[in-house]
Amino acid sequence: MSDQPLLLNRRRFLQRSAATAGTAALLSGIAASFPGGAFAQGAGPETTKAVLGFIALTDAAPLIVAKEMGLFSKHGMPDVEVVKQSSWGTTRDNLVLGSAGSGIDGAHILSPMPYLMSAGTITQGSPLPMQILLRLNLDGQGISVAPGLRAENAGLDAGALREAFAAKKAAGTMAKVAVTFPGGTHDLWMRYWLAAAGIDPNGDVETIVVPPPQMVANLKVNTMDAFCVGEPWHEQMVHQDVGYTAVNTGELWNRHPEKSLAMRADWVAAHPNAAKAITMAVMEAQQWCDAAEHKDELAALVGKRAWFNVSPDDIADRLKGTYDYGNGKPVVENSPHVMKFWRDHASYPFQSHDLWFLTEDQRWGYLPADLDKAALISAVNREDIWRAAAADLGVAGADIPESTSRGVETFFDGVRFDPADPQSYLDGLAIKRLA
Repeated sequence: MSDQPLLLNRRRFLQRSAATAGTAALLSGIAASFPGGAFAQGAGPETTKAVLGFIALTDAAPLIVAKEMGLFSKHGMPDVEVVKQSSWGTTRDNLVLGSAGSGIDGAHILSPMPYLMSAGTITQGSPLPMQILLRLNLDGQGISVAPGLRAENAGLDAGALREAFAAKKAAGTMAKVAVTFPGGTHDLWMRYWLAAAGIDPNGDVETIVVPPPQMVANLKVNTMDAFCVGEPWHEQMVHQDVGYTAVNTGELWNRHPEKSLAMRADWVAAHPNAAKAITMAVMEAQQWCDAAEHKDELAALVGKRAWFNVSPDDIADRLKGTYDYGNGKPVVENSPHVMKFWRDHASYPFQSHDLWFLTEDQRWGYLPADLDKAALISAVNREDIWRAAAADLGVAGADIPESTSRGVETFFDGVRFDPADPQSYLDGLAIKRLA
């Protein structure tokens, strides 16, 4: 995919006439909030303060490190607050409020959520324009299964659960699979894994929403049969022997994008240099987080009561690439699917990845089929701010992607996603629920 289709002026998203009433409804009311044009260099930050939300997930670590190690202050933002959120729904609601309404200005967030908010599909039909400043990580999520399904010993192929799920459905008690937010990354990984095995996530199971920190507790009381979330909750589950991990999501899609740092578009428009300063601080933190020699210190840091309130023992191993799946199989050392914060261009928000998220959300009916995805990506994805931050930090050329696309992606089942032709990908999927 060339850069050109997605490097559209953000005004196109606001001005382009809609082909149908459905798309018109999504575009309505956004024009006043999205800034136009590319990032412009300027003086220092326009403000010293921003309020950023996070959820107790290992991929929030760069925000915590940037705060704890004074990196926000280093870049002229000493009054940045990093505030715990209880769920992704709470994160969304507090972003709608903004800090002026005792909410937040930006957040550690599931990468599709800024798009769903900008489209208005998860904000009661009132679009809240959001912008992604950087990607926080690649890989490091998982799908785990309840102890009652140990005999099935599910793995990369979810087909091992097909008969058990079908039996539950026939008995009138649908199997329940838990995700963290409709249309978010964990929902999409769970749906992809099930559908690849011929299990319809809309018809063969019931999908429920559980906040990340509550997954293990809910598993203990048999609320669900399987769940998808990030670390450290899978490792904690294995340590407590209340389930087993079927698959590390990097096995589904190697080096897959995961969380992002996103901010309200009106905040970025009012404080472009502050947005760049925040981006620089978090990029530095990502580099620190990725260093092997920092993993134990990182686990201890984020495990503090003020942040995750989780034992470092439940964080460190998988952070270092050591995976005990809890299913009796040999422990995996040096997993290539370990969470990545910086290497492999983990921090750069590839527009081609956002295109996949939008296409999958269309697949499952979260977004309309006629959505102008290129225009929406151009409005939400601020890779120009990332590049400006990288230039100011003196990031090595090898760590700065040449293109906004990572090219064709191949999934574990052999399916390929070509960013130049997302419709062919969507057409080729056997199980889907288009709006």
